[in-house]
Amino acid sequence: MMIKPSLSFSIVMVFVLMGSLAWANPPATETTSAPPGDAVASADQVPFDPFDNPSGESYGDKDLMLQAVADPIEGFNRTMFVFNDKLYFWVLKPVASGYRVVVPTPVRVSVKDFFFNLMGPVRFFNCLFQGKWRSAEGEFCRFMVNSTAGFLGLFNVVRDKPSFNPPEEDFGQTLGYYSVGNGLYIIWPLFGPSTLRDSVGSIGDWALNPISFMQLVNVDAGELTSGTTNVIAYGVRIVNDTSFRIGDYESLKNAALDPYEAFRNAYIQNRLSKIAQ
Repeated sequence: MMIKPSLSFSIVMVFVLMGSLAWANPPATETTSAPPGDAVASADQVPFDPFDNPSGESYGDKDLMLQAVADPIEGFNRTMFVFNDKLYFWVLKPVASGYRVVVPTPVRVSVKDFFFNLMGPVRFFNCLFQGKWRSAEGEFCRFMVNSTAGFLGLFNVVRDKPSFNPPEEDFGQTLGYYSVGNGLYIIWPLFGPSTLRDSVGSIGDWALNPISFMQLVNVDAGELTSGTTNVIAYGVRIVNDTSFRIGDYESLKNAALDPYEAFRNAYIQNRLSKIAQ
């Protein structure tokens, strides 16, 4: 089957990583300043440095681990941090706030569950890539149960069953599992915080995404139509997820003496903890 490059690749990647725009440390479980009824399990959710810890020794101190991620383009990163900050307050937050008022909580929870279930293959294959067979089994069973009994994933019927809810995996974590270094720290405009390794990993996750995969293999759909579907799907997911987290970004930013450093350290610590799971 012939694989054609997508004309909408760059647009899709904007939405793939925009979810990290408003927070540098997406939690494994939902936390929100919204009313208690809004709290649900998290739906989400991401390069090579030959000089990163070349001796192979492990870091016993968290500060040393943070220092291992170089930030040689701090000037650029700080500029992008300000750009993304303005974009959050001027665009994403107003849209998500209005969406939250108009769309009832049960509907937003179902949308969140749907997209979380849709990303099941991404997590499943990354579990396999890391040889985490029990986690892969849990991901596969959850995907099958929620896709059937959960009406295509609109309901997460196994939310409270630990064996069906292993730690989430992505391709950036897979690269880290095989000791690929972080490379430099970088904040992408629109995309948000990342590292060179996680940026490469996000491309792998994009290819494993069922919607993107169908577009790559060109399943009897015009590129423009398929690309538009991708953009709409990611846009809805980002706005919907943000509607549960309004206030989190503001709280962390206001509590930090230097928001840039606070978000950088939070992002790196979060990624380190995920790889270590």
